[in-house]
Amino acid sequence: RREHLIMKMLQVENYIEAYLKSYQDYKTEWNYEDGCILIGAEALYKATKDKKYLEFILNYLDKRIDKNGKIADLNPVEYNIDNINSGRVLFTAFKETNNIKYEKATESVKYLLNIHPRTLEGNFWHKGRYPYQVWLDGLYMAQPFLTIYSNEKNDENGIKDVLNQFRNVRKNLFCDDKKLYFHGFDETKTMNWADKETGRSKNFWARAVGWYAMALVDVIEGIDNVVFKSYKDELVKLYVELMEGIVKYQDESGLWYQVMALEGKEGNYLETSATLMFAYSLLKGVRLNLIDKIYLEKGRKAFDGVVTNNLKEKAGKLELGNICIMAGLNGLIPFNGDRDGSFEYYISEKVGSNDPKGVGPLFKAYSEIILLGDKGGN
Repeated sequence: RREHLIMKMLQVENYIEAYLKSYQDYKTEWNYEDGCILIGAEALYKATKDKKYLEFILNYLDKRIDKNGKIADLNPVEYNIDNINSGRVLFTAFKETNNIKYEKATESVKYLLNIHPRTLEGNFWHKGRYPYQVWLDGLYMAQPFLTIYSNEKNDENGIKDVLNQFRNVRKNLFCDDKKLYFHGFDETKTMNWADKETGRSKNFWARAVGWYAMALVDVIEGIDNVVFKSYKDELVKLYVELMEGIVKYQDESGLWYQVMALEGKEGNYLETSATLMFAYSLLKGVRLNLIDKIYLEKGRKAFDGVVTNNLKEKAGKLELGNICIMAGLNGLIPFNGDRDGSFEYYISEKVGSNDPKGVGPLFKAYSEIILLGDKGGN
C-alpha cells in the first residue's frame, strides 16, 4: 500500500510540474482564476521552499505590475470582489524580494476594498452587477487578503470587519438542520432564487461551501497577532462547526457531490474542485490543531479519492477531470441563461478538466500533505 501511495504522489508532482510549465493565463486582465493557481503555487513554495514556485508567481506579477505598483487592466469601478483574490500573493512577493512595487500593489488592491459597495449589514456585495448579494464564494475572494493586510498593519478595525462579515454569513446562510451553508443571500429578497422571507438561495452548492471552508481556515491562519486572539477564537468555532457538517456528506469514494444533501438525486455527480477544497480545509485544520486528528483520515481520503478517480492520463498527458467549470446565481443582468439556484441548474453547468478552480485547490491540498509529512501514508 505504501508503494502505491508513493506512486500516486509522484503522479501528482508530475501533474503539477507539467501544469505550471504549460500554464496559459486565464485572461489578459487581472482575474481570480489565475489567482487560484498563484495561491496554489504560493502554498507549494511555502511547503517546499522550491524557488520554481516563487519564480512562477513573480513572472506572472511582473507582466502586470509596473514599478509604481500599478496593476494593468484593473478597473476599480467594476466592483468585482473576485479581483481581490490574486492580491494575496503580493504579500509573499514583497517579503521574498523586498521590491517596493509589490507593497504598492497591495495598496492598489486594498483601495478596491475601500470603495467596494456593501450590504446594509456591512458585507461586501458580490459584484456591482449583483447588488446587495452575498455569495459564499466572495468570502474566499476578499477576506484572506483583508485579514493578512489588517494583521500586518495591526488594524483592529480591519479584523473586526472580517469577523463581522463571517458573523453575518453565519446568521443569513447557515442551515441548522443540514449543518451546511446555502450558496447565496439577497438582502433585497427580490431575486428569483431568493426565498422571499429569508433571502437565501435554495441549495448547498459544494464548491461554494468549499470556497467558504478555505476562506475560514486561511483567515484563521492569517491572524497571528496575539492582540486579535478573541476574534480568531470566534472564527475557529465557525470553522469547527463547518467541518463537522461537511464530513457528514462525504461519499465512500472520498469525494463530495456537486449539490450537497441531495446525494441520491438523479444527475448529481462527484465533483473534483469542491472535494479538493474540503481536503485542503480538513488537512490544514489538523496541521494547525484546530480540529481532531480523526479528520486527517477524511482529508487524506478526499485527496486520494480525487487522484484515484479523476487524475487520469489522456493522450499521454495527465488531466484533472470532473471539475464544474462555472456556476453562480442571477444578478440584475442575465448571465448565460437562468441561474436560479435550482438543483437542475447546478447539474446543468459544464464539467471539464484542468480548470484553475480545481487545480489551485489540488496544489493547496498537496502542500498540506507535504507539511504534515504525510506523502507516503501510514
